[in-house]
Amino acid sequence: MSRVRTGLEKLVSGPRPAMGSRVGLVTNPTGVLPDLTPSATALLAAGVPLTTLFSPEHGLRGTAQAGRGEEDAADPVTGLPVVDTYQRSGAELDELVASSRVDTLVFDIGDVGTRFYTYVWTMYDLMVTAARLGSRFVVLDRPNPIGGVASEGPLLDPSYAGFVGRAPIPVRHGLTVGELALFVNRTINAKLEVVGLQGWRREAYFDETGLPWVMPSVNMPTLETALVYPGTGLLEGTNVSEGRGTTRPFELVGAPYADGRFAEALNGLGLPGVRFRDTWFTPTFGKHAGVPVRGVQAHVGDRRSFRPVLTGVSMLHVLRTLYPGDFACDPFLDQLWGSGSLRRSLDAGDDPRELCAPVPWLDEVELLYGRHQPSGRR
Repeated sequence: MSRVRTGLEKLVSGPRPAMGSRVGLVTNPTGVLPDLTPSATALLAAGVPLTTLFSPEHGLRGTAQAGRGEEDAADPVTGLPVVDTYQRSGAELDELVASSRVDTLVFDIGDVGTRFYTYVWTMYDLMVTAARLGSRFVVLDRPNPIGGVASEGPLLDPSYAGFVGRAPIPVRHGLTVGELALFVNRTINAKLEVVGLQGWRREAYFDETGLPWVMPSVNMPTLETALVYPGTGLLEGTNVSEGRGTTRPFELVGAPYADGRFAEALNGLGLPGVRFRDTWFTPTFGKHAGVPVRGVQAHVGDRRSFRPVLTGVSMLHVLRTLYPGDFACDPFLDQLWGSGSLRRSLDAGDDPRELCAPVPWLDEVELLYGRHQPSGRR
């Protein structure tokens, strides 16, 4: 297996795109070379004139929990000022970037291939700012850790756009960060350049790239977490624990009212590539913190046939069917799903799995790394 070369590695070792005299870097712990040198250190050593670092949700160092950023500060390694961009957009973000006086923004953050993971929307908002300010925007591409063959879930309804989804893409989108940047730039029109990957195959999962796995965020510890996340992340819009506060977030799902029927019913559906183990756990924080709950652990046996979005929607359907007086959704589920159709279906007692019909997304967008044969539709 040949190792994939990332955009960062290509930029520091060879010709690089035109940059101005003041460069801002948008990064977090995933921005590293294969030897784990942070991107800021690597770019400075290569002579790139970095002047400011910009951080997304969870912060530059990745210490903040979901829904938080780190306080603005100086980076103790490089001494550069750090600007927290989390939940800042529009005129406020324009002012933050303009006050830094950077003329180029470089984005180097690893994504997990799921629409409601926020790093790509930090990229989106900064691309919009760069377009308004006339700044260059450079994306250092990184692999989609759950592969680039399959897409799942409906396209985002624009009326539900927010920070867990700004553009009409599926829940599991199947693109690299660079490919997604090219897609959204069709409407943004930023001065965009993507430093592409070398040696990445669309069917490759992250553990087939030869690159070191660095936790993208505090509740994304492993590739297995990223694999189930497009489906079990939907549980964040319910009163069911999605496993935060455990060592297996998003693989564990449970609630105080669940019982052994949950695992039995899920296994009875014969969902592709996954089995469910009846289990108990006590979250240390998040929903039901300190309360023993019963639920399931999802064990993916065949990741190439596994359909995480179908699996997550099936979990919601089973929970609503078995525990109608206890299970509850909230409006955040609409933001995660990208429309109100899933919550309406659950509330009506319908089978929401009908909403998981394939969308020919990957056959209709520009891809940097070729198309998988046969078609990546599922």
